Amino acid sequence: MQRPATRTVFLLAFVAALGLIGAALYLEHVVGLEPCPLCHVQRFAVVLFAALCLLATLQNPQVLGQRIYAVFMLLAASLGIATASRQIWLQGLPEDQLPSCLPPLEFMLEAFPLQEIITKMLHGTADCAAVDWTLLGLNIAQLNVMSFSAMLLLSLYVLLRKQPGTTTAG
Repeated sequence: MQRPATRTVFLLAFVAALGLIGAALYLEHVVGLEPCPLCHVQRFAVVLFAALCLLATLQNPQVLGQRIYAVFMLLAASLGIATASRQIWLQGLPEDQLPSCLPPLEFMLEAFPLQEIITKMLHGTADCAAVDWTLLGLNIAQLNVMSFSAMLLLSLYVLLRKQPGTTTAG
């Protein structure tokens, strides 16, 4: 069985990431769910992953370039896994142990230095512990861990796959 070209893999990953962003925008603008700080970070990770896949598709790099893209895709997926996992952890905390809520992002961008905003967003808040929507018994953070895990596995596949024409010493 012939393996798909790496360019095709990048393109399919880009389309899948676009689907995730579309789902997030649907949940926000149609269903009416307000994204929490960790949700914003997860969206950033998906957009970064998608942008890397699009650039790799358009550039169609050789082996070294493919691996460089894969490393950056791996980092984006890891950021997503870390923040979605943090959100799941927050969802399991008792209410009296949750961090306090943050002001709106627009206000923070005007009032706080960028480093402080990033730190606050990565730690999450009580808003991040809310479970307002589920699909097949899984909440958004749990579904995101699964999605980011697939991105991570795809990145590892691109990073570690043997290229046509290479042989192994044996």
